[in-house]
Amino acid sequence: MTSVEADLRGTTAAPGRRARLVHGLAQLVRFGVAEALSCLFAAGVFLGLALSTVVPLPIARYDALLVWCLLLTLGFRLVRLESTREMLVILAFHAVGTALELFKVAQGSWVYPEDAVTKVAGVPLYAGFMYAAVGSYICQAWRRLDLRVSRYPTVAASFVAVAIYVNFFTHHWLPDLRVPLAVVGVLVLRRTWVHYRVGGTTYRMPLALSFLLIGAFLWLAENAATFLGAWKYPGQVDVWEVVHASKLGAWALLVTLSFVIVATLKRVEGQLYADRPASAGPAAGPAAGPAAGPAGASAALVGARPGDDDAGPAAGPVGHVDRPAVGGDEAVDDVHPQP
Repeated sequence: MTSVEADLRGTTAAPGRRARLVHGLAQLVRFGVAEALSCLFAAGVFLGLALSTVVPLPIARYDALLVWCLLLTLGFRLVRLESTREMLVILAFHAVGTALELFKVAQGSWVYPEDAVTKVAGVPLYAGFMYAAVGSYICQAWRRLDLRVSRYPTVAASFVAVAIYVNFFTHHWLPDLRVPLAVVGVLVLRRTWVHYRVGGTTYRMPLALSFLLIGAFLWLAENAATFLGAWKYPGQVDVWEVVHASKLGAWALLVTLSFVIVATLKRVEGQLYADRPASAGPAAGPAAGPAAGPAGASAALVGARPGDDDAGPAAGPVGHVDRPAVGGDEAVDDVHPQP
């Protein structure tokens, strides 16, 4: 090849690389917008925590936060950001979380130092909504990113999730099985992929990896929450300090339980498996409005679900899907935004 030919090839290849880079950045922005919008309920809870530290309140802070979280829940339903079924699932998160809170506070794992009328056995009732925020995030992300899973072992994953929840209680008297359960969870989900759509393109990543990434963000959120006085660990009672990194693993395990709860709902709705089309009707429903972002992100995030063979190849780069969407010509490429 002559130098002139090499120069010509380089000049033609450069625009292609730039186009891929621009496309990749646009996809990343769309993905970030969808993720941020999926955190609206959690953002509302944090807004309440922040405002309650600076705004004079006519009632105890924890009581005011309970009223605030109830209004958030009702508001999300009224503006149809969440369906009735999803709201019931979120209330189930509240119940599961409150039960854990009652036990952990009794064991001295953490404390709620402020007074309130709505405290039961040292636990303010608003505390369950912090678990509900995790459930809301998963429900919202499921809609906005059109999530589906392939090779998801429903029964085995449910057993692992229940064992994780039970271990949160029993490790106070029996050996702590968090690490063995994490290993078992990875083995059970080793062939399971989560599929998600961004800008008309379908990506995938290992489901277990997504749990770890979400757990990491929850650990960061926990640091912010304790800084705002949502609750305090024993080492934070006098002076705030960063939450120990070991809590990251606990959050990742809790995400496993959270996902199984939401997956049960999505299975009933026919929106769980990647090899099955979404149920009839709008994929995003009323959530399409808030999902609108730059470059028409809402249309990209709520399109029809592409098919994907449940027995498809488990190997391959994270985020890459080997088949085009069913019923459409959306491109499938190697850009990998990570949830």
